[in-house]
Amino acid sequence: MPLTDANIADMITTTLHHLGRGSITQLAQELAEFYVLPRMLRSGGNVRIKSEGIGLKETLMTSMGGESRWVGLNEEDVYNWEDILTQLTVVWCRLNDNMMWERRMLLENRGKARINNVIKPQRVAMWLRIATALEAGYFGTPDATDTKKPWGLKYWLTKNATTGFNGGLPSGFTTKGGVNITTYPAFKNYTFQYTNVTKDDVIKKMRTAHRKTNWRSPYKVSEIASEFGARRQIFMNEETISAFEDLGEAQNENLGRDLAPYDDMISFKKHPLIYIPYLDDDTTNPIYMNDVDTIYPVVLKGDNLRESDAHSLVPIKHNTFAVDVDLSINYVCSNPRANVVGYV
Repeated sequence: MPLTDANIADMITTTLHHLGRGSITQLAQELAEFYVLPRMLRSGGNVRIKSEGIGLKETLMTSMGGESRWVGLNEEDVYNWEDILTQLTVVWCRLNDNMMWERRMLLENRGKARINNVIKPQRVAMWLRIATALEAGYFGTPDATDTKKPWGLKYWLTKNATTGFNGGLPSGFTTKGGVNITTYPAFKNYTFQYTNVTKDDVIKKMRTAHRKTNWRSPYKVSEIASEFGARRQIFMNEETISAFEDLGEAQNENLGRDLAPYDDMISFKKHPLIYIPYLDDDTTNPIYMNDVDTIYPVVLKGDNLRESDAHSLVPIKHNTFAVDVDLSINYVCSNPRANVVGYV
């Protein structure tokens, strides 16, 4: 049997492995890509900052207050008053994570004894946990009994097999943001169900949904947002976006030498189709057509992923230090009618 270094005791005693100084391979991440932290909450996202209050309220105009009348000459006037406003209420949800170290760890992790910085991986792990929690909070299924987690996409946009503005309440909830959608049916999102990723099926239904939710008011008032549909983003899981890429390739006869020309660039009416790994477990293959002007994260000013200075855990652990990250956040959908969910 031939010898190897591991069979020679003197080699084991006198010689180290190559230690890979300054290099750590990160394998802890479970999702291939994150959306909420890097693309909603970081610079350039659609986050709204609120400077005060225990939450926020949005005033909604949910009715036209009746109908105009066609009248004859000298006809008696008719006056009716109808309440046309209601309010949406959203409270803060708090996210916290932290990292800590012992003072003497830094004394040991220095000079020639240091292979890698012992603190940096802890910080990377903390931010990975935060990104994962934010992804689950926005794309996960809401639980009516859990009052600590925010109201994400599946809270505001609910599925229904009937085409039209039929998005009801998520399971276990009696209102959406305090709005009774039975009393105010204008607070329902658009829904459709599809079977196949073909032009005659899902594409046709998405075209209709796009037209039906592209609201434009004939009357402009600066305090009333009336233009929707300008900034749509379309979320899909791997199975669905892969089928859309196949459809795109099938209609293009000049693909050239690129075997996957539509990866990361497929779109619908110039709106990007975005792959969301968190949705891969959703076997209904949902398609979320979001207007980011009407569905967006809101954070409390001064508590937007605030990273604290290092602080001692005296008197409990006098040699231990920690850094905390805090976030006060929730998600708001001010107009579900500008948003769509389709599914199989």
